[in-house]
Amino acid sequence: MAKASMLSDQFNCPICLDQLKDPVTTACGHSFCMVCINSCWDEATPSGLYRCPQCRHSFTRRPVLKRNVMFAEMAEKLRNAAAQSDSDAAGEVECDSCTGRKQRAVKSCLVCLASFCRTHLEPHYVSPTFKSHKLVRVSAGLKELVCPRHQKPLDVYCRTDQRCVCVMCTMDEHSGHQTVPAAAERADKQKQLKETQRTSQQMIQQKEKELQELRKAVEAHKRSAQAAVEDSKMVFNELIRLIERKRSEVTAMIRAREKEVVKRTEGVLKRLEMEISELKRRDTKLKELPNLEDHVQFLQTFQSLIITPTPPPTITITLTPHRTFMDVAKPVMELKKKLEEFCREQMDNVCREVTQIQILEPITRKEFLEYSFQLTLNPNTANSLLSLSEGNQAVLYEDLFRLYPVHPERFDAWAQVLCREAVCGCGYWEVEWSGSGGVGIAVSYKDISRKTDYDCVFGCNDKSWSLSCFPHGYSFWHDSQETTIPRLPSCSRIGVYVDHRAGTLSFYSISDSMTLIHRVQTTFTQPLYPGFWLGEESRVVLGALPE
Repeated sequence: MAKASMLSDQFNCPICLDQLKDPVTTACGHSFCMVCINSCWDEATPSGLYRCPQCRHSFTRRPVLKRNVMFAEMAEKLRNAAAQSDSDAAGEVECDSCTGRKQRAVKSCLVCLASFCRTHLEPHYVSPTFKSHKLVRVSAGLKELVCPRHQKPLDVYCRTDQRCVCVMCTMDEHSGHQTVPAAAERADKQKQLKETQRTSQQMIQQKEKELQELRKAVEAHKRSAQAAVEDSKMVFNELIRLIERKRSEVTAMIRAREKEVVKRTEGVLKRLEMEISELKRRDTKLKELPNLEDHVQFLQTFQSLIITPTPPPTITITLTPHRTFMDVAKPVMELKKKLEEFCREQMDNVCREVTQIQILEPITRKEFLEYSFQLTLNPNTANSLLSLSEGNQAVLYEDLFRLYPVHPERFDAWAQVLCREAVCGCGYWEVEWSGSGGVGIAVSYKDISRKTDYDCVFGCNDKSWSLSCFPHGYSFWHDSQETTIPRLPSCSRIGVYVDHRAGTLSFYSISDSMTLIHRVQTTFTQPLYPGFWLGEESRVVLGALPE
């Protein structure tokens, strides 16, 4: 682009400073528009000398000018190239002078308020009448480039009113205003634009970095989910195989017992069948005996049949009709019941773990409330200056000692109290506070000191993190180190969000919207218990969460 501009400048007329139109070359080697050089020499001095406007070389006789064909062709090509570039940049704009089929415009005139094709643009290059007209890149919105009041080009910028005006406007409506040429203002704005672009590029780079990190997190999340699915599938398949093995074992056990009992019973059955067969044979002979006609044969047979045979060893048969394999179904059903109960409990744990997996932290209060749970204050930890009420949902500092029972978990030196519930995953809760003495909203490990002086204060050890809330603002404490928090309007309702596994702790002010007060990134090694310290006449109420 720069080389093309320099080449175009070499074909500009030194008189009109525009591209050569019908170029001619003098004997000294300089080229001019035919109209421009003739106009210049027509106004020659009475001395009769004709000078070259560029090098001041003198001619005693007016030179005969001839058209420089090569320069004319080059200038025409440059004009066409520039016109084509302007036309391509602006899109299809029709010539306002064409009748019938409209040709594509290549330049627009701010004086004529019209756009022209190459043919109808030619008078602006060759006719002195149009010499003062200002040509610009072809534009469909010419009226926007011209002052609607004076019909002059908007080539002046009023810094006072921050708008483009014409020269006539600077003499009346904008008289006394700070004005500069539009080109100068553009140069200044170009500098601002570079700075804006630099800032924009930095923002783009930052957002692209965040985008890449988020994409990586999503891919890692997908890989983690797939691995969890495969692991779960493997475990459940093992459980299925285990159940099938146990089913096979029970089936084999029942079949073995069935076979053993049936085998033993079949031996008794065979002996009974033999005895019955022998008894039936004897009974048949007894029935046939009266039919014998021979008295001797009758008496002999009678004597052999009347003698009772020696009975075989007696088989005692005792049936157990109440002991059947149906009794085996009872422990199997009990096993099924216990397995179902155990699976329900473990599935609740699985569901809780799954729902706490996330890529991004919650943003809206509705999203935070998905992790909410109700807290209760632990009376065994309350200092004797604190009064619990509302079912251990509220605590008030009162300058009155209470005779609480001695307890190893009680805070003896400071007006503090812990909650019963611990956070091991993701959790969210809200707190309402009031009082000029301020309060501390904290999370703490359970093994925080209770009986010492300064070491047991929330935020003054490595076992607790505390947001101090006062009517004039906030401060954050951990391990006796205070973190300055930019001044924010004090809010009576505070939301606390913990992601134990990710090691994040966030505090929010809750009003019409949620505003982040402070966020901590660390590593938690134990379950976290919500806790509070209270200044004089201060009160904390565990916020009732929406259903």
